[in-house]
Amino acid sequence: MPSFTYTARDRSGQTHHDIVDAPSRKDALRLLGARGLTPVQVSEAAARTAAAKRKSLFTKPGAASPRSATPASPSSALRSSGAPQASSLSRRERLPFLEALVDLTTSGLSAGESVRMLSVRIKEPRLRLLCGLLWEQLSEGAQLSRAMGSLPTVFDPATLNLIQSGEATGNLNDVLIRLIAHLQEQKELRQKVLSALAYPAFMMLVAGGVIIFFMVFLLPRLQTLLNSLGGELPTSTRLLLGFSQFGIKYGIFVVAGLAFAAVAFWRWRHTEAGRLQTDAWALKLPLIGPFSISQTVLAFSQTLSVLLENGITTSEALRMTERQIQNRVHRAAFDAATDRVLEGEALSASLTRTDCFPDLVLDQLAVGENTGNLVPSLKKIAVAYQKAITYQLNAFTNIIATVVLLGVFSFVGFIAFAIVSAVFQLSSSFKM
Repeated sequence: MPSFTYTARDRSGQTHHDIVDAPSRKDALRLLGARGLTPVQVSEAAARTAAAKRKSLFTKPGAASPRSATPASPSSALRSSGAPQASSLSRRERLPFLEALVDLTTSGLSAGESVRMLSVRIKEPRLRLLCGLLWEQLSEGAQLSRAMGSLPTVFDPATLNLIQSGEATGNLNDVLIRLIAHLQEQKELRQKVLSALAYPAFMMLVAGGVIIFFMVFLLPRLQTLLNSLGGELPTSTRLLLGFSQFGIKYGIFVVAGLAFAAVAFWRWRHTEAGRLQTDAWALKLPLIGPFSISQTVLAFSQTLSVLLENGITTSEALRMTERQIQNRVHRAAFDAATDRVLEGEALSASLTRTDCFPDLVLDQLAVGENTGNLVPSLKKIAVAYQKAITYQLNAFTNIIATVVLLGVFSFVGFIAFAIVSAVFQLSSSFKM
């Protein structure tokens, strides 16, 4: 029985290289599918071995191989010139690369020729290195999805499966366009979150600066003046001056302790148990809880609609969608719901048990399942929750800014009251 060497990915996105015995290549593909593996490349082992032997027979000892005689690729040239290395590539290069790639493929070029052209003409060092690494494998006959799979720091399993489905169906351009639209929506959401947090962070920084200025520079000079006048100070003034002295003497230790506690909390949160616990706490907070639910619904609806629309099977699409959910409590609940869906239960019914999705979302999913329009229903949910998240971010920004301003004004007002009351009390003691 012939043997076939294969490269395949499992449901978690890990790559496997092994040999399978099957009567034909079609049977080998069927066996891999039964094992829950997604084939990337399958070839007959005997044919590959014979090709390697023929190559060794026609190669003279000591002669340079054809690859060594070819000019250096753009990626190797960049590596030798001290440019960014492959390990420095990240998700940030994914969207610009796909946008540049689809510009060329929609003009009539093949994916391989487009990558080759980008590896030569693109100027940005990281993107040029990425294109060069991809072209090295494409020039050897690898498919685009397989070449992307060798760079897991840039391309996640969901992207690879979408590209592979586009190659299999001959609709790579359509898949790229939908994928780019999906990634752009995610990028815009991240920018909205950062923009919403920037103003409260600025307000807190300014408020902290004002408080430090009063406590460190203004109040010690005021204390010297009041002590020179003599007399008993009011309670508010003594409280303020005592707080100032404590801040000057022990402020550095308080700051160091808070910094240590913050670092320890951050490290604990990055553990699986810490992430699960903090995500559970976040769901109980007044503002952050509803925002986490909206994020989960948006990630679920956006990702699942894109995957199903591009031909990914329901089981694979649900597993990939699960990895896009950030809240660990919701992810665990969604994992249990996915198992029930694979056992034959309806998606809307399975999600009802998670207590993570609002009733209106579940009703829309049920209608979409019953009418056979699940993808349009998911898209409508995504559009609605994009607007909901924008509204929540604006509300969160306004509340935080208002709280910070009220805190600063209250502190400044207390300082003014303490100073004025001290002046009045001391002046009345002089009159007596």
